[in-house]
Amino acid sequence: MPTLTPCAWPRRAATLLLLAFALSGCVQTPVISPQPSVHAQSLDDTVRLAMAATGTRGLALAVVDDGQLVFTKAYGVRNASGDPLQEDTVMYGASLTKAAFGYLVMQLVEEGKLGLDVPMANYLPQPLPSYASPDIVRRYSAFAGLARDERWRRLTARMLLTHSSGFANFYFLEPDQQLRIHFEPGSRYAYSGDGLILLQFVLEQGLGLDVGAEMNRRIFAPNGMSRSSLIWRPDFRPNLADGFTLDGLPEPHDERSRVRVSGSMDTSIADMGLLAASYVRGDGLSAAARAELTRPQLPITTRSQFPSLQPTLATTAFPSLGAGLGVIAFTGPQGAGFFKGGHNDSTANMWVCIEAKKRCLVMLSNDVRAEPAFPALVRSILGETGLPWTWEYGDMKFWSPEP
Repeated sequence: MPTLTPCAWPRRAATLLLLAFALSGCVQTPVISPQPSVHAQSLDDTVRLAMAATGTRGLALAVVDDGQLVFTKAYGVRNASGDPLQEDTVMYGASLTKAAFGYLVMQLVEEGKLGLDVPMANYLPQPLPSYASPDIVRRYSAFAGLARDERWRRLTARMLLTHSSGFANFYFLEPDQQLRIHFEPGSRYAYSGDGLILLQFVLEQGLGLDVGAEMNRRIFAPNGMSRSSLIWRPDFRPNLADGFTLDGLPEPHDERSRVRVSGSMDTSIADMGLLAASYVRGDGLSAAARAELTRPQLPITTRSQFPSLQPTLATTAFPSLGAGLGVIAFTGPQGAGFFKGGHNDSTANMWVCIEAKKRCLVMLSNDVRAEPAFPALVRSILGETGLPWTWEYGDMKFWSPEP
């Protein structure tokens, strides 16, 4: 079966081009994008089996090979009306936003604007708990809850990006809806969206940056990601994906009115493929900074990712698992890799990369029921990666094409 690569030139066109160069006395080899191990019919069959078995209404895939985007395709529908999901349909990025934000932060670190291990307190003109206005709480978090715990002064960008701040996922999950520190900062992993929100707050209130504008200028625009933003844009509406819940009920797309680096990114599968390619290549970063993004910097010793403040295990079930800067690093049969998931009640996303071959798969679904199929889809395209799926999804029963 022939290998499919929509981003490569057709063989016949390449042959004709070579002939034209030969006739002109200037023979050159045309540059053709490297071909991934993606076989069109086989992949289509697997995706359709997965969607039928799980009830998934919409799913989009992007494949990166050798650091180049080589394949994108959308399947199913984008809404309850049955409009087709397309490669440029705007979908909810959810927590893939965190990985994109980490990429931005490393650019700022390389430019000397921010230090990974400098306390956040050093960048703020006043103590963090004093930022307590209703507008600050609405836009960021309830920082006043930290007034009786001086450990906030030790929080660094590295701690926030590796989810080791000690915060719950969000302040509003606390009984009194006040942010608090549950363990010694930097000592262990516990997923926290509010940790990244604090870093956004420091960049905006301490350094005077507009994070939404910086993401557009540094990440989206240079990569041609014209359908991506951290805040709602009216031009998204004509080709927009609504979501579907576990019960199969439609959920209207949320028009995000605030930049939230924990998860407000709208994007498309075409754009996410471009981002994954740029990220794995390390565009805009030195080799050392690119390596730092996905280096396992903090061992992960919990049974699963959620609930976020669960007890740690005496002996970790996943010895190769570690927190990178906005992503999770692991080691499997193909060597080092990293991943980031995204989830809400009507969204299921996953981004997986293998470092050695700069190969990635991005999956965006506007139906949360797609998640049980993700391990099989990753294996069908990237091979066995060793990604610890039970840590990411807990006790979920996964789908397999094999009986």
